[in-house]
Amino acid sequence: MAGSGLFAEITDGDVFKYYADGEWKKSSSGKSVAIVNPTTRKTQYKVQACTQEEVNKVMEIAKTAQKQWAKTPLWKRAELLHKAAALLKEHKAPIAECLVKEIAKPAKDSVTEVVRSGDLVSYCAEEGVRILGEGKFLVSDSFPGNERTKYCLTSKIPLGVVLAIPPFNYPVNLAVSKIAPAIIAGNSLVLKPPTQGAVACLHMVHCFHLAGFPKGLINCITGKGSEIGDFLTMHPGVNCISFTGGDTGVAISKKAGMVPLQMELGGKDACIVLEDADLDLVAANIIKGGFSYSGQRCTAVKVVLAMESIADSLVEKVNAKVAKLTVGPPEENCDITPVVTESSANFIEGLVVDAKKKGATFCQEYKRDGNLIWPLLLDNVRPDMRIAWEEPFGPVLPVIRINTVEEGIHHCNASNFGLQGCVFTRDINKAILISDAMESGTIQINSAPARGPDHFPFQGLKDSGIGSQGVTNSINLMTKVKTTVINLPTPSYAMG
Repeated sequence: MAGSGLFAEITDGDVFKYYADGEWKKSSSGKSVAIVNPTTRKTQYKVQACTQEEVNKVMEIAKTAQKQWAKTPLWKRAELLHKAAALLKEHKAPIAECLVKEIAKPAKDSVTEVVRSGDLVSYCAEEGVRILGEGKFLVSDSFPGNERTKYCLTSKIPLGVVLAIPPFNYPVNLAVSKIAPAIIAGNSLVLKPPTQGAVACLHMVHCFHLAGFPKGLINCITGKGSEIGDFLTMHPGVNCISFTGGDTGVAISKKAGMVPLQMELGGKDACIVLEDADLDLVAANIIKGGFSYSGQRCTAVKVVLAMESIADSLVEKVNAKVAKLTVGPPEENCDITPVVTESSANFIEGLVVDAKKKGATFCQEYKRDGNLIWPLLLDNVRPDMRIAWEEPFGPVLPVIRINTVEEGIHHCNASNFGLQGCVFTRDINKAILISDAMESGTIQINSAPARGPDHFPFQGLKDSGIGSQGVTNSINLMTKVKTTVINLPTPSYAMG
């Protein structure tokens, strides 16, 4: 059970503590932030409302701890990460319970997220030892006009303090995807979890605590974004920011100054369906891509662009599968569960109302009960409808009928987003040409968009982000190159 047994020390009464300098602490503010269960719409948990002064202390602690950690051998860093990974898997049940109650993620998927996170941490430990264990050796005479009088040695060194801000939808997995690369690279870390998902993050951090990492190396500070959000992201003690979320990331990038950024900020992932596509395969992937976790995924299918000649048949197949989706509480492993907040549900409803006013075809009756929205496919959507462009982050999926491939590519590229997309066709040559033309960070051929496996590169173009994720890319982003040049008095050639 969350906050009990091994995790009892992370609570103070009914309020969860924050983590700094290797200890679980209460905030001096005396205030807390309520976390509302999306299913019951009642307060489920409370976390500390930390102050700006506490942020200052955490940053100073993290800076000091990083200097010592940078002297820790790679094999030792990896060993501790492997311990944390094993603890995550061992204690997956209470962490998964938090995900069910904080973000209404189906119980089975919640367990999968925690196990996947453990696997990611272990993989990162191994990959980090390989990447960081190798340097580069250059000689000067490879550049015109030079004799071999200089030897250049390069290596990767840590940046310092990494600020990690994961989103609500994968609060554990997208936290460790930032923590593990930062730690193996020799950085310290300050984690600011999302409000919804904060308690799951605190449980995850306790696994790192139990693994035996040095005090101050990993810290987790909770609170209201309005009070400590900008203060954190603009703090002079931050040397790198890794953020996954929405529009807030754009504001962060404008204020961050000369700090390396890793940003993933959402998408309007397009699914282009050609006449020769396997429509049964397409329908299955539209259901998986558009409706899993109620569409609350950056890589969800957000708009279907189907050739007119096959659109009727495709819509019929998708509707048949939508009818089989189960709707209800996450504890029962339903396919469609409540969206994360009432404001999210209201936003989704606004898109639905706009589409209805402008003549979209409703393939199902729109139905809502609190935060729970039944799955809805909208056919004959036109570009003048909000749902054609805006990211609903819910179980509502628009279908736009197109007459040419170029029309589909144009709609995809006209979006301000460019995270992922997909194309369905039996012609691999066409698939490659369309993939090259689509302005998105990743294009899936004959499969729905997806982040992962977690070692694959993951990046967005345009407003979808800055930099690239994936284990290797994250390690590289959280390091910088250090060069040492040996100057010889006379040219020297091996065997010369």
